[in-house]
Amino acid sequence: MTSTDLVLSPTPAARIAEVSRNTKETQIRVRVNLDGTGEARLNTGIGFFDHMLDQIARHGLIDLEIEAKGDLHIDGHHTVEDVGITLGLAVAQAVGDKKGLTRYGHSYVPLDEALSRVVVDFSGRPGLAMDVKFTAGSIGAFDTQLAFEFFQGFVNHALVSLHVDNLKGHNAHHQCETIFKAFGRALRMALTLDPRSLGVIPSTKGSL
Repeated sequence: MTSTDLVLSPTPAARIAEVSRNTKETQIRVRVNLDGTGEARLNTGIGFFDHMLDQIARHGLIDLEIEAKGDLHIDGHHTVEDVGITLGLAVAQAVGDKKGLTRYGHSYVPLDEALSRVVVDFSGRPGLAMDVKFTAGSIGAFDTQLAFEFFQGFVNHALVSLHVDNLKGHNAHHQCETIFKAFGRALRMALTLDPRSLGVIPSTKGSL
């Protein structure tokens, strides 16, 4: 076989995006590399939230940079929600036309007594079903109600269907960490490019 006989597969374009979103309440910059190694540089002003975002990066193998300045003197609501929105925008931009995408992803993640399941579909249609009964109202400076606001902001702007279920757990830290770890793992599966369907949109409709 000569070099002219070789059939080379197309090299996928870099799936990297950077998005800035500025309002009167928050100023946020997010940069993602969907084909990274899990490196993260995070500064939201909410320590536990940074810890959860790090789980997404590490377990999703997504390089993630987030700089957020928000009205934390009020509470963390606007910051957490707007980080979810901006991350969703960045992921949608980085995914591109979705050709070759695995599209679906799921994961079960345990942490001691806690167990969570997350399922995601890059369907082009936003939808969130979340069933989590946190056993505490806050973890450090993080209001556990804001986990829902983060995921709602993400799905609305990444245009994904997302199911988040905490199946077991007594410790709120463990509950939340299993959710974010499972989310990262589910993203990793869904965002993986399938070499058998490169150039093909994974839908019978022909578009997502």
